[in-house]
Amino acid sequence: MSTIKSLTLLIAPFFLWGTAMVAMKAVIDDSSPLFMAGFRLVPAGILLLIVTLWQKRQQPSSFKAWLWIILFALIDGTMFQGFLAQGLNHTGAGLGSVIIDSQPLAVALMSSWLFGEVIGLWGSLGLAVGITGISLIGLPEQWLDTLWQGHWPEITLSWSSFLASGEMLMLFASLSMAIGTILIRYVSRHSDPVVATAWHMILGGIPLLLASACWENEQWINISNQGWIALIYSAVFGSAIAYGLFFYLASSGNLTSLSSLTFLTPVFALSFGNIFLSEDLSSLQWFGVSLTILSIYLINQRENINRQITNTYSFIFKLIKLEKQTADPNF
Repeated sequence: MSTIKSLTLLIAPFFLWGTAMVAMKAVIDDSSPLFMAGFRLVPAGILLLIVTLWQKRQQPSSFKAWLWIILFALIDGTMFQGFLAQGLNHTGAGLGSVIIDSQPLAVALMSSWLFGEVIGLWGSLGLAVGITGISLIGLPEQWLDTLWQGHWPEITLSWSSFLASGEMLMLFASLSMAIGTILIRYVSRHSDPVVATAWHMILGGIPLLLASACWENEQWINISNQGWIALIYSAVFGSAIAYGLFFYLASSGNLTSLSSLTFLTPVFALSFGNIFLSEDLSSLQWFGVSLTILSIYLINQRENINRQITNTYSFIFKLIKLEKQTADPNF
């Protein structure tokens, strides 16, 4: 039972993020990106902060703790949600999803360098399979057909325009999330990780709401009752609960293994989009889903796989040695 509970807690943030993406699709055309980004953070942060006060978790008290939380809020709150919201306006959801969910690569590399986490052969293979899987899920099929034929797809985009494009903004969002995942290790040395997560959402979301007030119009006028329900779901479940769980786990667990579960987010988004929004998945996308699940298994079981292979080789070597001894007593 404890194993099932632990697995549920591990998967929950990515399930909630994926389903929140489906919920937000109903609101995108009726609102504005910066308002939606800020709304996902500030109310969720206040709700999570109330929960921490009810649980009597220790609030940040030192100057160093607040400095780390502010840095955490700026990078994982303001920058991540801001780049994500603006990037979605300038790129396709599929391509954007691929770029965002490539962040486990950055987390794995930084974790290996900063914390000595071993990626290994099977972990590296799992990351490669995962990137392949989400590429099959999100990239346009005509691009994949062109690549399969041995040619690069034609992309009419200069370097200067790429720097201001949605793709670059999504890349910045991905890197911001990866750095935020690394930062929680340092933040948790000076503050309770759940409390820090609550404050980082509040402090990170306020600049987004201020920017929305300055530069956006009619942020909520056209939102229907169903749209508000979707926003509330995204704030409560897709932010407060999901972020609280994720950064609590990231504060002490293996960052490479945890971050690899990010590959599940587009899987849940596609699956529930298929159920509730009648969005059909192609056979190529379902194959990508299968590769994604395989990649998560390889990354999270990399040490066990390596140990089993080592034990198997050792057993085979002992059998060969025993056969030689039996066949030749003088061996």
